Amino acid sequence: MKSSPVGTCGPDRCRARILLMMERARAPLLVLGLGNPLLRDDGVGLRVLAEVERAAACGDGSVEFIDGGTQGLALLGLLADRHALVILDALRLGAAPGTVHVLRGQRALDAAPGRGLSAHEGNAGDLLRAAALTGDLPANVAVIGVEPELIETRIGLTTSVEQAVAKAAAIAVACIGERAGGPNTERV
Repeated sequence: MKSSPVGTCGPDRCRARILLMMERARAPLLVLGLGNPLLRDDGVGLRVLAEVERAAACGDGSVEFIDGGTQGLALLGLLADRHALVILDALRLGAAPGTVHVLRGQRALDAAPGRGLSAHEGNAGDLLRAAALTGDLPANVAVIGVEPELIETRIGLTTSVEQAVAKAAAIAVACIGERAGGPNTERV
């Protein structure tokens, strides 16, 4: 299934697309890419999403891939009625640029920082906390993030972050295979 480019349209058109996607039958697993490709490394989540979508063999409708762009909390309704969620994003946790972080289960909710995580409005942490408050948080959650080097107005990932894309995508494909379960937090 091709990813839906939620982050590439105007506000009214995005709301309409989100409502349309919410009306469709839900795949049990959602892979959600977040970020802004106009802000250098902040776009890494979308780049990883493209790689995962190419690599994952999920033609049975069990997985839905969505480009969430910078829509933030507007994506909240897309999490409802899912068994599992994999979020791909830039994740600033203070490690070396290009470090791939994997946060799973409750640790994803607890450890994913709020403001300052990435440059776009409403990051993975905000989205997960809101989903927990509304009762829409899937049972199995994984956040796979790449530590950014530069978040500035410029298209293209830095070398250190670009080199991490394949590793992050491989981890995401493995998470899809195991349905995002597991209690670990990893820095790889």
